[in-house]
Amino acid sequence: MNQQQNGAVARPFKVAAVQMASGPNVAGNLGEAGHLIEKAANAGARLVVLPEYFPIMGMNDTDKVAVAERPGSGLIQDFLRDAARRHGIWLIGGSIPLVASVPGKVLNTCLVFDDQGEQRARYDKMHLFNFDFSNEHYHEASTIEPGDEIVTVDSPFGRIGLSICYDLRFPEFFRAMDKVDIIVLPSAFTETTGKMHWEVLVRARAIENLAYVIAAAQGGYHVSGRETHGNSMIVDPWGRILDRLPRGSGVVIADIDPAYQARLRDSLPALSHRVLACSQ
Repeated sequence: MNQQQNGAVARPFKVAAVQMASGPNVAGNLGEAGHLIEKAANAGARLVVLPEYFPIMGMNDTDKVAVAERPGSGLIQDFLRDAARRHGIWLIGGSIPLVASVPGKVLNTCLVFDDQGEQRARYDKMHLFNFDFSNEHYHEASTIEPGDEIVTVDSPFGRIGLSICYDLRFPEFFRAMDKVDIIVLPSAFTETTGKMHWEVLVRARAIENLAYVIAAAQGGYHVSGRETHGNSMIVDPWGRILDRLPRGSGVVIADIDPAYQARLRDSLPALSHRVLACSQ
């Protein structure tokens, strides 16, 4: 999709990625997220992305099940809706736990709200992380029900592709989105994998798709003892890191320039040169 279609803005605009080190207290995490959203909006960001699990990083994997909300209602969804409307921004709610069809599990869900507080899209994480290394063990399938649909949403800023964390490792997932302008990547990458793989993979997805990537991460030590990699960043379609935050809570802000992206795609039309088609 050309960014000048469907009323998408043609001039540069600011976007932001929020980085947090969330804990088990939902109210406390929402308070921190609210402060950082306000900071991003005051800096001129029109599109703000929160990290994966921004409302809760519990003491154990089952904590998120206890606070799971039903679609369309609940404290966390009300917070996102109100923040988007109050600040007049498009707000991407990283990921939140929604009630799953399987007892004892949740859907790890990314929600998109427009500047009127209306929900525009929902993506349920498809790829579930499984990692056993030394004393680190993560088995998301034990508490998460996977989604089954790739989701993009047309916005005033172009077509946005939704993804969450482990999805980053599957390039075919992003190619199946069919030429998105912006990829959002809420994440809680571990420090073990992140220190070697995070930046390489984020930049690769930007370069492959000639798309901007807004990667909003958890970054630091959590009450549970878990350490996340951080390094929230915004990357341009040429693979250049425009801004990043290595550790701790804060905001990463950069300009997205649709005209620059269009020139790159005209100069290097790799997206139209594919020989092998990607199926979902």
